[in-house]
Amino acid sequence: MSLLYVPEHVDLNSTTVSCDCLAHVYGDGGVVAGLRGPALLRCDGGSGGAHFFTVEIMKGELRRLRSGPGIEDGRQQPFLVRVRFVAEDPGQVIADARAALACVVERAGDWPVFERWPQLLPERFVQRCAPEPAEPEPDASFDTEAWLGQWRTMTPEQKRAACQGPWSLSDWLHCFDPTEEGAGDDRGWWWWHAGTDEPGGGWVQVATTGWPFGSGSLFWLIEASGGTELAYAP
Repeated sequence: MSLLYVPEHVDLNSTTVSCDCLAHVYGDGGVVAGLRGPALLRCDGGSGGAHFFTVEIMKGELRRLRSGPGIEDGRQQPFLVRVRFVAEDPGQVIADARAALACVVERAGDWPVFERWPQLLPERFVQRCAPEPAEPEPDASFDTEAWLGQWRTMTPEQKRAACQGPWSLSDWLHCFDPTEEGAGDDRGWWWWHAGTDEPGGGWVQVATTGWPFGSGSLFWLIEASGGTELAYAP
């Protein structure tokens, strides 16, 4: 399995695209009519055969959030990653995570202004998010060089700690925002399945563009829904 960056139109019959791979396809409109942003490319068939793009993984996300994987998902061959978590009520964590992400996914076509989101998303999810940062002074500027200098002097443990902790709601929403201001057209994971298999424990499985992938928004989705002690698992 490999990753392929495809910035422009791809010849579906091209022999330069190897089979058994997933690809991140970028571009306004991508290579599939009606699809904007990233998609999963699954090569199928023998060498020199026709290759096709599997967009059902993205298009079926809302359906899987509401009712789990269906028969049509069994025909897909996505790269799946599972994240386990601990919670007093893992079923409630999954329900809250489903509700929060479904609320975002179903509004991708008509993205609300930020002020509306606290009323749209589950109350517990919003309450667990960090307070929004204060607006900078009009003449204030971010010193990128100073920030990079400080970051480079930090130990791996300090960097890991700095990346943990609550996300603000605006930071989390930015990962799904499909407008020019957001990063929704560059997502790296899509909901696949979730469940509980032991007392006090549950798991969330996602389809990804490969490994590693940008998992921060996924981890915060689970944490803000009440999950703790998150870890990757088979």
